Amino acid sequence: NSHFVWTAQNAVTLAALATGYYAGGRIADLSPRPTPMYAAILGAAAYLGLTVLVVEPVAYWCLKFNLAVGSLLASAFLYFVPLALLAMTGPFFIRVLTVAVSGVGGNVGRLSAIGTLGSFAGTVLIGYVLIPYQRNSVTMYATAAALVAVVALYFIIWGRPGAQGGSALAAGIAAALALGALGVARDARATFAGMDEIYRGNSNFGQLQVVDARDDSRRMYLNDFLTQNTFDTRTGQSMSMFSYMLHGLAHAYNPRVDDVLCIGLGVGIVPMQFAREGVRVDVVEINSAVVPVATGYFDLDPARLNIIIGDGRPYVNSTNQRYDAIVLDAFLGDSSPSHLMTREAFAGMRRILKPGGVLVINSFCDFEPGTDFLAGSLDKTLKSVFANVRIHAAGNGNVFFVASDQPNLHLLGEPDYEAVHAYARIDVVEAFAGIMHTNPNSGIILTDDYNPIEYYDAGNRELFRRYLAQAMQKK
Repeated sequence: NSHFVWTAQNAVTLAALATGYYAGGRIADLSPRPTPMYAAILGAAAYLGLTVLVVEPVAYWCLKFNLAVGSLLASAFLYFVPLALLAMTGPFFIRVLTVAVSGVGGNVGRLSAIGTLGSFAGTVLIGYVLIPYQRNSVTMYATAAALVAVVALYFIIWGRPGAQGGSALAAGIAAALALGALGVARDARATFAGMDEIYRGNSNFGQLQVVDARDDSRRMYLNDFLTQNTFDTRTGQSMSMFSYMLHGLAHAYNPRVDDVLCIGLGVGIVPMQFAREGVRVDVVEINSAVVPVATGYFDLDPARLNIIIGDGRPYVNSTNQRYDAIVLDAFLGDSSPSHLMTREAFAGMRRILKPGGVLVINSFCDFEPGTDFLAGSLDKTLKSVFANVRIHAAGNGNVFFVASDQPNLHLLGEPDYEAVHAYARIDVVEAFAGIMHTNPNSGIILTDDYNPIEYYDAGNRELFRRYLAQAMQKK
């Protein structure tokens, strides 16, 4: 979800449209017969079927390159050809429908309006129906099948191809449908190295998966192939260090925690830790699809929490509830949404904290010179709002910021380390002891008006995403 990926998508789309418009216009001038146009649509369907089959090896091959180049190469391979072929239809339709120069403007206007309405309908259908409720491979295959249907209807009703043309048509339709079907079947059988997939579903915020290890009791929750939490099905405990840190730091810096706000549910482990202690917990979660996954596979009991489905920033701005602790653990893949990391966002969080309350943030930061923009910026931004800020880290990537209006912010105690899962215990001990400091010359105060962390932290996020993607590479 980085700007590099979106830039690559947009650049390839525009280049493909320009190529298709030009080629379509040239071919339409050679012959006004629409048969070549429908052949292009069939070619696009066949290519889409191919992408369903080969998208995974292509994407992993592109991991050899940096994010900007890899995104551009993957987008070009997967989308350039079908987009260019489909873009050829516009000039063809204009040429076929134009019988006099005086009618060109009306034809272009009508076709542009119809095309725009079609784009609107397709966007709504795909964005609100297909992507949230179907696997990506099925959505793409359905698109290819719809294109095949358009071609078949034309030739059945109007085209009347000869014997040779009919054979070629049948072969093209069969190839498009077969390639896509093979890709869908392969996607349905997908397995990870040493893991069994027990749940997969799309949502408005990416693909959600639950996988179990074959050789032990680990269960992992993935969002777009990135590990979000690890759970021991035998003990019912989290195996991820950050779960213990978020809960433990709230108690360690505030002796009385009765009301907690968690921005980001995850799979509910941290909110449930507070709830089991009798704490009143509000949770703001933007992705409603996470709740049934957390309930079904990670022991979440929604009845013990007040779950609000929505974005954390509007909730913070509108609520009158006050909290002893706010836990900010909202992630879109490998990073927190930037609009939750500004001076204005933190000021809203301070407003709803009780006197002496603490804000605990889970993030991924680096402290090395040249790669410490995010760490320095978060430190500066928090200090522009709160009286005191402390930073904990164990050197494994997770960095925890604690901010409060307490005049002397210091640890009041440490968690019971024996209650921490053995898999995470050493990291938790090190993180509680590991107080970090940022370079005062690094970073800026982030504001709603200027917040470039996605650009300056892109290198760190790319390394982390690459590591997780390769770690979960399928067989």
